[in-house]
Amino acid sequence: MKIVRFRWRDLEGWGRLEGERILGLPGVEEAVRVPEEGVPLTEVRLLPPTVPTKIVAVGLNYRDHAEELGLPVPDEPLIFLKPPSAVIGPEDPILLPRKIGRVDYEAELAVVIGKVTRKIRPEEASRHILGYTCFNDVTARDLQKKDGQWTRAKSFDTFAPLGPWIETDLDPSALRIRAYLNGRIVQDSSTEKLIFPVNELVSFISHIMTLYPGDVIATGTPPGVGPLSPGDVVEVEVEGVGRLANFVRES
Repeated sequence: MKIVRFRWRDLEGWGRLEGERILGLPGVEEAVRVPEEGVPLTEVRLLPPTVPTKIVAVGLNYRDHAEELGLPVPDEPLIFLKPPSAVIGPEDPILLPRKIGRVDYEAELAVVIGKVTRKIRPEEASRHILGYTCFNDVTARDLQKKDGQWTRAKSFDTFAPLGPWIETDLDPSALRIRAYLNGRIVQDSSTEKLIFPVNELVSFISHIMTLYPGDVIATGTPPGVGPLSPGDVVEVEVEGVGRLANFVRES
């Protein structure tokens, strides 16, 4: 099932996508009450499909990316946080702050947590996952190098594009993941090259911090990251999920 969060007329909330129509989502209090026949996708504005309390992102989690950078494979996941205030949805603009230097795209598979998760084993992870979506870990690369830690570089408003929906029925172990810049493929890999797979990440993080429904784990980016410029269109595509497109502007 594809879960969408959307705005239709003066209503805002969740529904499910079937083909090109959005239908109701029974049993969800925040679901939009749409007509029985649904609403055409063309008549709504898609919003970020989740409202996380936090985004837990993972650095250097693809073997081919580590090889590209000439870095050793980490012994355990390298995690950092991005704030909820950075989240934007499909076709929302990524705003490039002035005078901060290079800003990069990073295509990623995102895990959306479905229930309170604390100190679980890897084999329990699937029962705590609502589904998967596309994520772009936009990064101010020059600031990342300058600061020596990643908070400022990863946290600007609009630096966490997320969407277009949550796919609940998906095996994350071998999904093709690609990024497009102005229609040209710039990243192309598979989640089978993850150093730490999804179930290990969920377990590892849950032993550090409690995860809440709607929280996001961004699982890392493959090789090929590169700079964004005003006027660009950047897209993240995850096999079995869909494609997340955003425009780039100066702030």
